[in-house]
Amino acid sequence: MVIPTRSGLSSVEAAVRLERDGPNLLPQKPPVPLWRRVAAQLRDPLIIVLLVAAALTVATGDWTDTAVIMLVIIVNTSVGVVQEVRADRAITALSQLTAPTARVIRDGSQTEIPAADVVVSDLLVLAEGDIVVADATMVESAALLVDESSLTGESVPVDKTVGDPVSAGTVVVRGRGRALVTAVGVASASGRIASMMVKGAGLTPLQRRLVGLGRLLAGVAVALSALVLALGLVRGQPVELMVVTAISLVVAAVPESLPAVVTLSLALGARRMAARNALVRRLPAVETLGAVTVLATDKTGTLTEGRMVTRHVWTPTGEAAITGSGYAPDGEIVRGDSLDSTSLTDLLLATVLCNDARLSPPQDLDGEWTALGDPTEAALLAAAAKLGLDRKQLQERFPRVAERPFDSERKRMSTVHRLPGGHARVICKGAPEVLLHPPALADDPALLTRAAERAEQLAQAGYRVLAVASLDLDTVPETAPESGLSLLGLVAILDPPRAAAVASIAACKQAGIRPLLITGDHPGTARAIATDLGIIATGAPVVDLRDPGTPDRAEISVYARAAPGQKLEIIQDLRTRGETLAMIGDGVNDGPALRRADIGVAMGKRGTEVARQAADLVLADDNLDTVVAAVEEGRRVYANIRRFLIYGLSGGAAEIAVMLLGPFAGLALPLLPAQILWINLLTHGLPGVALGGEPARPGAMASPPRPPSQSILGAGLWQRIIRIAVVLTAVTLGVAIWAHQTGRPWQSMAFFALGATQLGVALGSRTRPGSLANPLLLFAVAGALVLQLAGLYLPPLQELLGTEPLALGDLLIVTALSVLGYAAVRLDRILHPSARGGPSNPRTTPPMHTDPPPR
Repeated sequence: MVIPTRSGLSSVEAAVRLERDGPNLLPQKPPVPLWRRVAAQLRDPLIIVLLVAAALTVATGDWTDTAVIMLVIIVNTSVGVVQEVRADRAITALSQLTAPTARVIRDGSQTEIPAADVVVSDLLVLAEGDIVVADATMVESAALLVDESSLTGESVPVDKTVGDPVSAGTVVVRGRGRALVTAVGVASASGRIASMMVKGAGLTPLQRRLVGLGRLLAGVAVALSALVLALGLVRGQPVELMVVTAISLVVAAVPESLPAVVTLSLALGARRMAARNALVRRLPAVETLGAVTVLATDKTGTLTEGRMVTRHVWTPTGEAAITGSGYAPDGEIVRGDSLDSTSLTDLLLATVLCNDARLSPPQDLDGEWTALGDPTEAALLAAAAKLGLDRKQLQERFPRVAERPFDSERKRMSTVHRLPGGHARVICKGAPEVLLHPPALADDPALLTRAAERAEQLAQAGYRVLAVASLDLDTVPETAPESGLSLLGLVAILDPPRAAAVASIAACKQAGIRPLLITGDHPGTARAIATDLGIIATGAPVVDLRDPGTPDRAEISVYARAAPGQKLEIIQDLRTRGETLAMIGDGVNDGPALRRADIGVAMGKRGTEVARQAADLVLADDNLDTVVAAVEEGRRVYANIRRFLIYGLSGGAAEIAVMLLGPFAGLALPLLPAQILWINLLTHGLPGVALGGEPARPGAMASPPRPPSQSILGAGLWQRIIRIAVVLTAVTLGVAIWAHQTGRPWQSMAFFALGATQLGVALGSRTRPGSLANPLLLFAVAGALVLQLAGLYLPPLQELLGTEPLALGDLLIVTALSVLGYAAVRLDRILHPSARGGPSNPRTTPPMHTDPPPR
């Protein structure tokens, strides 16, 4: 059916198409039901072990321990579910429909409708500032310029003429036109990219490590408990007593507080990051950044400001550098010695007059200057304002009387302005390759050659270069002539790096994280930005993905002209090589890579809805510094999990060792089941959870990331567990044997010694032993110690636990010996430096990049 371009669709036909094709919306992820969130939490391997232990305690009638285990499970699950729900609500609040309405021609007249109601063959009306709501083909165009950076990564807007396609999610920055819709919703360019993100992101490195740890602990706990059960039965102990003892040892061997410690550490990290405008969508994402070995990032709007800025001007008499950022008239023009003020003023005056953009001052004290129109032309206005040239005054003084708009064939724009006395001035700006030649310019060929060489140098440095020329006439022409002009100079413009990005990249390199730039922009621009930011050194290779050949991606740090599918291939290849990879992006074209990376980080303010929904972490204020803070937070979380494992597993190993070795020393049953459970409850409870709040160790960001293949028990952790467990076992058995031989209540003394010594380990595990950075741990240890004493001296607990009160002298002896738990941890950290938290297999940290010379 042929649709007339003037009358558009009828309302009836539009309704039929809407019913047939569905609304113009991107694929929406269905809401996750509460039961599915709970089930996902319960699939954690350690939770499964605890559920099995709870079932066994129910079978034996041990309701007290059943209640304790179930409480841990409920708390852990609740915290995880609440965090996920809160994050999803925050993302929903942040997400705004990209284009809530669209102007279309319906029934022969222009009308405004919801963007979701746009259908194929609708006639879109486009104007400056509009967001294109669907894929379409231009049928009318008047100097139309479209920003496609969110889709392609190209920072320079693209000229659109009749017959050219425009894509959903792009922005009209200049001109006007009409376009016939060709695809909506899932069938649009944005929809096709969104469909590439169907596959889930998979388990994070932390989740994979905990899965392996859970399986290991489950197997070891069951095997050792079965051995204790068999030995007890061989010695003639009652079957019921030994079954309860074996179950108790299973609970003791499995650090049931680990899920709570992990969840609390992640939740605290998420809260700290939320305070810095970083929204964590999945709790494990906090830790994942701490494991990152490669940080891949988009360029436009991520590493750069996403705004064009004039940085350099050249005239036949000299050059000048321009400082400042954004569109604000702040900054200065630093002139070279040979540049005269008249040449500089004439050049910038011409860029103001031959210009269709406008600048708007901030609306409040915290606001920024904004631009309406072509970002390149806005950058010219901002540069002229730094010289004191006011657009409105100049246009009133030199009114425009004729023009030839920019188009992609001529690659130039020309305007005619009336001068006082009836004279006229023609101003032309355009691409140097078409303007710096006769007959366009009538200047000396040597000057044109010099200008062309300088333009090429600036282009190779990553700038977008414009040539500007003028011609004064005695009378006002009807059209703007574009020949016989005189060169005024060159203007070099670029999308500058974010100020914070330089420090952020440097911090990542210091931490041993390799930065990787993947952009859809030109190789020269990519090289310039990557060099300025310190991602690569001067002269390092940059891969143009439009060229044939497959480079060794292990050696490349900058990819230019990358399509969305190629970004995805790069991410997958690096993950296959064993890298833990974070991807930062803001555009629609970044969505698939954000989803497939180990962790995706999206910009919240400038970012598109596709990028935000694909990410694990959303930077609500677009501040790249937050990523570096998150890396440190992730390392702190992982270090605290390992800290708890040393504490919890060494205690559990000591309990099993005491039960296995005690009978060989003449202690028939060193500890009763209730005593084991009581010690486990006190030590693995609040003190264990409090360890998750320890601050990051000094210098955490000066060390390289841990190797991706490293086990959570790697880097000497399991050896530490054994060494500390040996000390705990020796103290407990030593006290018990001495008390048994001297006629003291040996079982009660062993009970107190094992619990108090483990609490000493908790105190010795602090990051900074002498500080009060984590007061909760001190209160938790003190409270646990009081309860341990209560188990000896309170009659109800004596009856429950089978303990006897100790004489003051015996109590003091055991208390003094329990200090060996603290001493063991501190001494181990001294004798084994890797125990302080640094990686045992450090990667080679890339050399720090030296700042390039100023341009």
